[in-house]
Amino acid sequence: MFPFRKKDIMIRADEKVIDELLERSIFSVLPSKEALKKELLSGKRLKIYIGADATGPELHIGHATNFILLEKLRKLGHEIIVLFGDFTALIGDPTDKEAARKQLTTKEVEGNIKTWKKQISKVLSLGDAENPAQILRNSTWLSKLDFSEVIKLASSFTVQHMLERDMFEKRIKAGKPVYVHEFFYPLMQGYDSVAMDVDVEIGGSDQTFNMLAGRTLQKKYNSKEKFVITTTLLENPKTGKKLMSKSEGDFIGLLDSPEEMYGKTMALPDEAVVQVFIDSTDVSLDEIKNIEKEIDEGGNPRDVKMRLARELVAFYHDKETARDAEEHFIKTFQKKEFPDDAREIVVQKETLLKDMLVGEQIIESHSAFKRLIEQGAIRNITRNKKIDDINFKIVESSRLKVGKRKFLKVTLQ
Repeated sequence: MFPFRKKDIMIRADEKVIDELLERSIFSVLPSKEALKKELLSGKRLKIYIGADATGPELHIGHATNFILLEKLRKLGHEIIVLFGDFTALIGDPTDKEAARKQLTTKEVEGNIKTWKKQISKVLSLGDAENPAQILRNSTWLSKLDFSEVIKLASSFTVQHMLERDMFEKRIKAGKPVYVHEFFYPLMQGYDSVAMDVDVEIGGSDQTFNMLAGRTLQKKYNSKEKFVITTTLLENPKTGKKLMSKSEGDFIGLLDSPEEMYGKTMALPDEAVVQVFIDSTDVSLDEIKNIEKEIDEGGNPRDVKMRLARELVAFYHDKETARDAEEHFIKTFQKKEFPDDAREIVVQKETLLKDMLVGEQIIESHSAFKRLIEQGAIRNITRNKKIDDINFKIVESSRLKVGKRKFLKVTLQ
């Protein structure tokens, strides 16, 4: 390890740490991994950023991959920026969208940013005394661009280049509209790199097009080589499907309670456990290789998954909470005991079950209730009977299980 000082910040050129962070959860590095490693070993303090539009309030453990990487780079002494796209969020990133995104209001964006900061701070230090990660907003410069500057930006790209994007091709073939303002998104994200004069941008592999736009503009405006690090998406290695889906409500959220986080982890497919260890925890790669070896040699997948659940809860909450969450899981799901801390709800007789569950925010909507009924996922534990009537009315006090992990004590008023 070779220490350097710049702007009173100690830069750690720790080759072992650098080698691991360039291997773990990395999809690609442009122009090359070797060139970036050389920069990281040089002692130069790099300005590294990630952009986040905050188009929704919740983050999941798949999103955490990038912030884990940023925290490691921050600890090496580099300048870290989390850029909230409060301006670009008003348009919405068209990436991977087969229909135009709904444009958000300023109030919605601000509300999402507030919750994001709380979640990001679980992984990335925003309050470190010596080298805190910075929070910036791209409205600071994008709102000041005049039309002549927008034309200059647009002249760096062609319509053909934009139409090469899969989601635009799919929409055109399906006869769906592609709006001109959606072409502006990569231009604006690209200009963020210019405005901050960054050395490195980090993002998911699905963001490659937008990040390369920034690389193009950095060369044009600042005559500077910008590195682009794309990270892997959290997917099931067997099926290739995303493990976290907010649209289907199937994800492990950073705001989940310890009990929810532990229980959801235990519901993950066995084949996905190692990938989650890699992408969403701070367990070392050497230790993960030992875990993988244990699985290959016939270790019990349940035991490995319980280790993962403990690690996740400890990482995003704390170790003591992780132990409590494990005890709760064993008692509730393995020993089939009704939890002492089940939520208590008081209702009037003849209340529709679906209205109570939605009104108390146990589930999101009546359509979610319908799916649970169809799946046989709501049970009256008091009577040891599944509830299969979509218009079920509560006529007596009872204990209910909703889905895999929610328990309720319902009492009549």
